[in-house]
Amino acid sequence: MWGIVPAAGRGSRIQPLAFSKELLPVGSRSDKGLDRPCAVSEYLIERLILGGADKICFVISPGKSDILEYYGDRYGSAELAYVVQPQASGLCDAVFRASTVVGDHESVLVGLPDTVWFPKTALSTLPDADLSFLLFPVDHPEFFDAVVLDGERVREIQVKQADAESTWIWGAFRMSAAGFRDLHLLWKQRACRDEYFGTLVNGYIKAGGCGIGVKAGESYVDVGTLNGYRTAMALLTDAQSARPENRPAAAPFVSEDVEKSSPATTGGTA
Repeated sequence: MWGIVPAAGRGSRIQPLAFSKELLPVGSRSDKGLDRPCAVSEYLIERLILGGADKICFVISPGKSDILEYYGDRYGSAELAYVVQPQASGLCDAVFRASTVVGDHESVLVGLPDTVWFPKTALSTLPDADLSFLLFPVDHPEFFDAVVLDGERVREIQVKQADAESTWIWGAFRMSAAGFRDLHLLWKQRACRDEYFGTLVNGYIKAGGCGIGVKAGESYVDVGTLNGYRTAMALLTDAQSARPENRPAAAPFVSEDVEKSSPATTGGTA
């Protein structure tokens, strides 16, 4: 299974930085018995691997070679690949650019590399369906993609809608090989105009597709703002004190170098 990491964004909400926002140090991890700073994107990569991914594809912009230098060709048990997105053209464009390496025969997991969420094993709860979403409870769904369900089936995704019907947002998702192909084809049929994945999914549902929502998430933090960074640090401190197993595992490669504003934390408990 592939994990896709869309990492071509400019990170304008937390600039200025001297490096890619995905390498922002957030918390720490143990490396050969020593504590080292942990890049925020490592939390997602660890969760993708725990969800079943054995290969990870980073989608980066031309100026983000520091991500390649930091991670190299492997992280833990996963092999890494890199695809370039020439311009930051939205999540759909980023996800489907990975098709050049993902191919047509494997399922994929997708998450956002500037987020921290728990439980870290939650992706393993997603079914082997064409499309399924890992959902998290939020206080301010209007800043995210709120997922409206009929039972477990996704009825609609309300993208940054002021009067969102649901207080559950998606934080990551899974597609079967067939689902990935169908959504990619639909995106191209819609002239590649969908930037948000939610609007594409709404079109997919109207065309007869089916999405599943799984309420397995507990807490979710967007680290793309200064307030979010502070909240993530507090969340990790609490989680690591209470549950040491949540700390990211050491990676075999470690470098010596190290859209709209949203609330920092979007979660409570399920």
